[in-house]
Amino acid sequence: MLTFALAGCGAATTNNEGGAGTQQPAQGQSQEQAQTDLKTQYPLTVTDATGESFTFEKAPTKIVSVSPAETESLFALGLDEQIVGVSDFDDYPEAATTKPKMGGVSKPNEESIIAADADLVVTGISMSEEAVKKLRDLGITIFKTDPKSVDDVINNIETFGKITDRQAEARKLAAQMKQDVADVTEAVKSVKPEDKKKVYVEFSPGWTVGKGEFMDEIITLSGATNVASDMTGWNEINEENIIAANPDVILYADDVVEDSKTLDQIIKARSGWDQITAVKNDQVIGLDANLLTRPGPRVTQGLKEVAKAVYPDLFQ
Repeated sequence: MLTFALAGCGAATTNNEGGAGTQQPAQGQSQEQAQTDLKTQYPLTVTDATGESFTFEKAPTKIVSVSPAETESLFALGLDEQIVGVSDFDDYPEAATTKPKMGGVSKPNEESIIAADADLVVTGISMSEEAVKKLRDLGITIFKTDPKSVDDVINNIETFGKITDRQAEARKLAAQMKQDVADVTEAVKSVKPEDKKKVYVEFSPGWTVGKGEFMDEIITLSGATNVASDMTGWNEINEENIIAANPDVILYADDVVEDSKTLDQIIKARSGWDQITAVKNDQVIGLDANLLTRPGPRVTQGLKEVAKAVYPDLFQ
């Protein structure tokens, strides 16, 4: 259940052997020289979230992504022509739906991936390290990410920009994402600690998120308090604990349907939940599931939607 809800990616650090230019252009420096400074110098060595190091002699020309969040990042960098396969769950952007499918997120189709003969395979938070190791044992170069914060997501995008020689595109995207964060934090800075709303988020029936994950940080950045922050990571809920926490706002993924019931119907039908402030005040709010759960280039759009849902008066 968690796998289907969270098709994502994760944190990576880079070590630029050969020196990918990251310096700001000096005063009077030409635009052409500035662009040259953003060209990746190969060979380039990077390290993924599992500690595995990879050296690229040139920019990959054939890339497979088995993580919807990573797919969005790669498309956002303009790598449509280089992407030769995506997971069965990839639905954004539209161009991703036309790419060859490489199986599920947690259980990719090994034969299809091998047949794609990709220079690089990327995956994210929904694939276990055991599954990654199995693919590596088959000789597949698979780069795993595991973002725990919005900054991690941005760093991942910048890393992909270095690997694929799309640093200018990555820098522009990162700047926009940082501006989104700044806009939200500026808008909610007037919220006093005692006035912070308590928020509960459910992205899949019976599942929420605790501290240490990007979704928890999004709630914090939006000026609210996550009622599940006493837990760590992705967890099945204790219904009595949520009732006792009495959230002011309940957020849910709006694409979930189980036994012909939408997630908000499931939430409201639980015993005792009709006494929760959010339910009594009709503050059970659906959000675009992809914006809420995917740690990719649209994660800061998700942040803006969360903040608007929690404090609508601050975002007129």
